[in-house]
Amino acid sequence: MNLGNPRSERARARFIHTVNTMHNPIPFLRTPDAAFADLPGYPWAPCFVDSLPSLDGLRMHYLDQGPKNAPVTWLCLHGNPAWSYLYRLMIPEFLAAGHRVVAPDMPGFGKSDKPLHDAQHSFTWHRQLLLELVEHLDLRDIRLVVQDWGGLLGLTLPMEAAARYSALLVMNTYLATGEAPLPEGFVQWRTMCRTKPDFSIGRLFGRGNPQMTAAECAAYDAPFPSAEYRAATRAFPEMVPADSHADGAELSRRAREFWAHAWSGRSMMAVGAQDPVFHPALMEVLRSSIRGCPPPMVIGEGGHFVQEHGRAIAAEAVRLLA
Repeated sequence: MNLGNPRSERARARFIHTVNTMHNPIPFLRTPDAAFADLPGYPWAPCFVDSLPSLDGLRMHYLDQGPKNAPVTWLCLHGNPAWSYLYRLMIPEFLAAGHRVVAPDMPGFGKSDKPLHDAQHSFTWHRQLLLELVEHLDLRDIRLVVQDWGGLLGLTLPMEAAARYSALLVMNTYLATGEAPLPEGFVQWRTMCRTKPDFSIGRLFGRGNPQMTAAECAAYDAPFPSAEYRAATRAFPEMVPADSHADGAELSRRAREFWAHAWSGRSMMAVGAQDPVFHPALMEVLRSSIRGCPPPMVIGEGGHFVQEHGRAIAAEAVRLLA
């Protein structure tokens, strides 16, 4: 199935791989390199790791740019249905300051391997992978940069190793504690994902960001040459904890307590005012629960994927958090 990606003809080859685990084999797809040729604004060399315990042999992609001994490391976590391409406008600002940037693609997204089955994806699994990546790279003086699922997962990381984290840049996201009904806008999004699971990601970005070029929009479809690659984009809307016993809910409640009472680093919030899901009022609830977080930087024309207006956000983050 062509999902609107002009690179799909070059990336048509389909090879199902399998990694053996202690339990059951994990079948997965690996997007051909040709799908990522000549992406606008994304010149960085890939890094891969397959040795994290929870990967079970799957290959995970991440960017690692800037000096390894830099005084600051920006850990940039994407959400669904994005990948590290989302941070292409912000990364140059961080690098220009002499800092290090690490931006992983979660399994199922970007240049990382893509399990074939929706059930492979869970809140706990993806969180554990991020914890293991931070340990594997021995990241320190971390400025945690989160949005969407990068926040649902990422906001639960520092409480496990608070000494590694010095600052937080939080954008349109949420702590899903399972104690209140899910936001109406998210419920609508989840319903759309259920009824149209093969929606064009590029068109989604283009509708919310008219300043993007056609090639930039297509870059978001590039990881998915066919619908078989889309298990993660189907699974993630269903993974948001909807009740107090759901996977991730208790972790999110612990994280809320950490940010309200134990967090001692600096914080900055940037909000895309046009986001129909994590709108400014909902973001104010999150901001009020983060100890010492000042009023947000509001991007009036920004939507959910506010990183598409990221240059100014990154420059301000360098000024306030570095």
